[in-house]
Amino acid sequence: MIDSPCVKICELDRNDMCVGCGRTRAEIAGWTAMSESQKAIVVEHAKKRRSKKDHEEGGRNRLRRAT
Repeated sequence: MIDSPCVKICELDRNDMCVGCGRTRAEIAGWTAMSESQKAIVVEHAKKRRSKKDHEEGGRNRLRRAT
């Protein structure tokens, strides 16, 4: 069974991505109707989105501190 990646920080950013788990609004809404394989794909995509966002935010924060 694939567990929901929800971390109880439920807020969508301007790109309609949850800042907590990295899923899109559509992925969150459709979660209960998804097959296990679909959920696994969503979890993988969400991890990649979060990782990319964390990396981008870290880079901006480092630049701000340096100036």
